[in-house]
Amino acid sequence: MPSSPSPSPLRFDDIVHPVTAGLISVIVNYGGTFILVFQAARIAGLSPELTASWVWSVSIGVGLTGLFLSWRYREPIITAWSTPAAAFLVTALATTPYDEAIGAYMVSAAAFAVLGLSGCFETVIRLIPSGIASGLLAGILLQFGIGAFGGATADPMLVGLLIVAYVLLKRFTARYAVVGILVIGLAFLLLQDRVDLSGLELTLAAPVFTMPAFSLNALLSVALPLFLITLTGQYMPGMLVLRNDGFRTSANPIVTVTGLGSLLMAPFGSHAFNIAAITAAIVTGREAHEVPSKRWIGGIAAGVFYVLVGVFGVTLAAVFMAFPASFITTLAGLALLGTIGGSLAGAMADPASRDASLITFLASAANITMFGIGGAFWGLVIGLVAYAVMHGRFSTRDPGLPASAARAAAARISGAAGAWVRAHTTLR
Repeated sequence: MPSSPSPSPLRFDDIVHPVTAGLISVIVNYGGTFILVFQAARIAGLSPELTASWVWSVSIGVGLTGLFLSWRYREPIITAWSTPAAAFLVTALATTPYDEAIGAYMVSAAAFAVLGLSGCFETVIRLIPSGIASGLLAGILLQFGIGAFGGATADPMLVGLLIVAYVLLKRFTARYAVVGILVIGLAFLLLQDRVDLSGLELTLAAPVFTMPAFSLNALLSVALPLFLITLTGQYMPGMLVLRNDGFRTSANPIVTVTGLGSLLMAPFGSHAFNIAAITAAIVTGREAHEVPSKRWIGGIAAGVFYVLVGVFGVTLAAVFMAFPASFITTLAGLALLGTIGGSLAGAMADPASRDASLITFLASAANITMFGIGGAFWGLVIGLVAYAVMHGRFSTRDPGLPASAARAAAARISGAAGAWVRAHTTLR
């Protein structure tokens, strides 16, 4: 069931913070990983028109599905293109004809729509213990937190300015810390003339339809890996991000809507889009708004920004990609500090599952890659195995406790995590 929106009228703060969080998530997405799409297009030998169509289709698709889901369920449901799938396509498109790749995109998308309609994925998500989920998210986001400070070696002035500004803003006006560092960082880059906008021309993108072709080779070498990589690398951690921040929308409509959207946009070049994971945490966390019921506005804002980028094709995407890498990584890391702290608190809150949660955190942070499957999946598998061995079961409920007592225990754990977050994210 969707959560009901707050009955109180929206104030300026209720809009500016989630909208800023939505903008930052879009900047981080385009500035951090979208280069993979251009690399894959170049490997495939696509024309500028086909490349612009790919940008148009994936941006419009991501924007509309995220906007619809956030509006429908009043939760910050951020969608994004599949980053691990884009990395996979950099090599896959070198040996696969483009029309067959389009057919493979459609097969993978249809499989996700069927998965969502079946309801199986939501059942799997509900079986994962909350401590394991929190440990997984903290491990995934750890590198982004480290990246917030790691760029100081190469770009000490910019990174130092952002960190000092963040700490000072948290001290005197914590609610505007993330908004402040975004504005200060952009102003600093413009003053240093490090973002060249002189050649910017807003040109509308034109979608180009490609007739799909289907082959057994593309089915096995593109569609199947695309499905598995996106499922384990995007949908699984993406849903756990929502759960970790207290949002309870079923995975079924999310997988169904994004699957159907990917199916419709595939003939225009879109490889796959899905629920976001890392960039979603920027909008689902406390930095976006103190009140969880107001954060869905960030999902609406992100959807609108994605659509705007899609309308203008590669133009605005190129602008985001022109930002220095140190600015993107520091901005993302600082915006995610609250989520990282809350996840660690949730992972460590229950003494009974603390060891398994810690193992999940470390295994996820190690970013293990085997058989073409990324670290989120292996961190989750290792954590679940550790939990099962230590507890003799996957269920988080003690069989000796009645349901009411189990719920009370869960509430106490959640309260402890919330208290930790409040104490460490608001420096007053």
